[in-house]
Amino acid sequence: MPHDERYAIAEEFLEVVYKLWEGSWEDDAVIIDREAGVFADPAKVHAIRHKGHYFSVPDAFLAEPSPQRTPVLFQAGVSGVGREFAARHAEGVFIAVHRPDLARKIVDDVRARAERLGRDPQSLKFFAMATVVTGADDAEAQATFNAYRNVISTEGHLARLSAILQIDLSRLDPEEPLEYVETQGIRSVLEIYTRLDPTRRWTPRAIGEFLGIAGGGAEIVGGPVRAADQLESWFDEAGIDGFNITDPMPLRSYRDFNAFVLPELRRRGRVRDRYDGTTYRESFYGAEQKRAPDDHPASAYRRLAELPDHIWRTA
Repeated sequence: MPHDERYAIAEEFLEVVYKLWEGSWEDDAVIIDREAGVFADPAKVHAIRHKGHYFSVPDAFLAEPSPQRTPVLFQAGVSGVGREFAARHAEGVFIAVHRPDLARKIVDDVRARAERLGRDPQSLKFFAMATVVTGADDAEAQATFNAYRNVISTEGHLARLSAILQIDLSRLDPEEPLEYVETQGIRSVLEIYTRLDPTRRWTPRAIGEFLGIAGGGAEIVGGPVRAADQLESWFDEAGIDGFNITDPMPLRSYRDFNAFVLPELRRRGRVRDRYDGTTYRESFYGAEQKRAPDDHPASAYRRLAELPDHIWRTA
């Protein structure tokens, strides 16, 4: 499937679910009258009658809406069309680059696009992929990192990357730098190694070795203080809002991070002690933000259920 068409499908998919989440059930549709045996007023539950290029969804949402209606939406992928898609729809954005200055360029670009589309650019929260190898002190963290390096499979990582890029890297000279080409795979991954960071000689072998532990994001090695210092520098230099912490060693990576780094970040005021509200959106934005904000495209579908059917059908 062509790369950009995947985003066209995603655009219509979101149109469908916005209609279902925001417009299919009116706010007072749920009655729960046990004596009368009535769960909801059928006059206030509406079929969305969506018939588009990729989806045909004639009926109503099958469940009552959640308190959030539209859930907090995350997006990953920083190709040109991916950034535009994030700017229009995303509330959380995952990015995976290995330097904070590269991350900053992406953050600033997507926020500028969001502002151009009429959204508050600060309502988009960016989360950088980070692999943190830590321990009680720097020496223990480095020893763990060295142990990981001894068991990685460069060939295995290149095989996985081949699937992501839809390019058979085994056919290429492992010592020749990659050049950017248009593929139907995840283009932003290829751009990282060919366009975003021209300071390094990105051969297939170098990429395979680089992916060995961190998988393409930030690679942080150190005890509690050193690891927290590096994470703080990412916050400040990249303009991000948080991290997507990976687990290169399942059952150990998160345990170590929680035991050694999290208390230090909390001591510095970088991690919350508690979350507001009861929904994820309230944890994300604060207890005052119950639903998707008015400048988010989901909000456009809130009043559609109250329109006559012939208008709703073509809205």
